[in-house]
Amino acid sequence: MTTAAEDSNRRLLRARDAIDAHYAEPLDVPTLARIALVSPAHFIRSFRAAFGETPYRYLQRRRVERAMFLLRTGDRSVTDVCMEVGFSSLGTFSRVFRDVVGEPPSAYRRRGPLPPVPTCFAMAWARPATDRAVSEKRSPDPAP
Repeated sequence: MTTAAEDSNRRLLRARDAIDAHYAEPLDVPTLARIALVSPAHFIRSFRAAFGETPYRYLQRRRVERAMFLLRTGDRSVTDVCMEVGFSSLGTFSRVFRDVVGEPPSAYRRRGPLPPVPTCFAMAWARPATDRAVSEKRSPDPAP
């Protein structure tokens, strides 16, 4: 017999799996909340409590992780990579990529392919940190 908390966690995992599988598609909170069978506001709170970040931030990070792989292994332009991973604006992609990775996509690409090491080490080394601040919304500059 499962508890209510286990059911809730299972539904949140289903929504997170949907983000992982469909990161390049337009996803919004109401759609993900329907997958988790909760209201959008409750979904955001529950997702943050369970995974340590909002669904939107998780989606952005997953998109950046995929972009990192494409930039290091392919010869597509930054714009093509941006569109392929689900961003609709090159400016937003560049800002989010820089916030997550610490450098712009073009600088990241110039470092070239990953060194020949076991895949688990390469993935751990290349994975963006979850503790970097990625703003959910662009805040105006503070007044002087």
